[in-house]
Amino acid sequence: MPGRIALVGSGEYLPVMAEFERDLLSKGPSNRYVQLATAAGRESETRLAYWESIGREQAERIGAEHVFIPVFDRDDSMREDFAAQIDGAGLIYLSGGDPHYLAATLAGTPVLDAIHRNWMTGSSLAGCSAGAMALGPDIPNFRKMKELGSEGFGFVPNIRTIPHYNKFFGWIPDQAVPLFLKAPPHITVVGIDEEAAIWSDDLERWTVVGMRSAHILTGETKGEYKAGQTVSI
Repeated sequence: MPGRIALVGSGEYLPVMAEFERDLLSKGPSNRYVQLATAAGRESETRLAYWESIGREQAERIGAEHVFIPVFDRDDSMREDFAAQIDGAGLIYLSGGDPHYLAATLAGTPVLDAIHRNWMTGSSLAGCSAGAMALGPDIPNFRKMKELGSEGFGFVPNIRTIPHYNKFFGWIPDQAVPLFLKAPPHITVVGIDEEAAIWSDDLERWTVVGMRSAHILTGETKGEYKAGQTVSI
C-alpha cells in the first residue's frame, strides 16, 4: 500500500516545516530521513553543501537518522548503491531547484525506481517546489511558455503543482498566466503557498497544512483552502 505523499510550496528542511516532516516520517516504516537534492544538482558545491547541512539540522530537530544521497547527475542516478540507500526509508524527500533537470536526471533510473518502490510499500514521499512539480504528470516551462515542458514522474497523476504560489505570478509575464493554467480536463492545477503543503494517503482527499493556503485553480473544487481543511481533487 502506498505511503503518505506530500506536495510542499516551500520551506523544506526548515524549522517552519519541522512538525510536518516529523509527522510524515512517523507514517513510514523507519526513522530514516532520506534527502535527495537532485533538483539543485547544477548549483555550486557551496549550495549543495547548504542543502545537506539544512537537511541534517532538520533531522536533528525531529530526532531522525539523516541520509543524504548525493544524486546530482544522470550517472549518480544510475548507481545501484545510491538506490539501495533509499530502501526502508521513513521519509523520502525531493527538494527544490530546477524541476526539469530533476525529471530528466531521475527518469528511468534505479534511483527513481527505488523511490517509487519504497513509496508503494509504505515510505512517506514529499516533494518541495521543484520536487512537488516533478511528482505530477507534467512540468510546464513557466519561464518560456512557448517552449515544450517536461514529462513528470506521474506519481500524482492528476495534479499540476504551482509552488511558491503567493509569489509565483509576480515572477512570470502576465501573458504566460493563461497558458500555465490551461490544463487537460483530467489535470487539476493547484497553487501551494510558501510555508504550506498538501498531503494525501489515497491521492484523492488532500489536507492542507502550514502557515498559508493551497489554491485549487481549475476543476469543480476551485477556491482557497487553509490549514486543516481537506479537499477532494
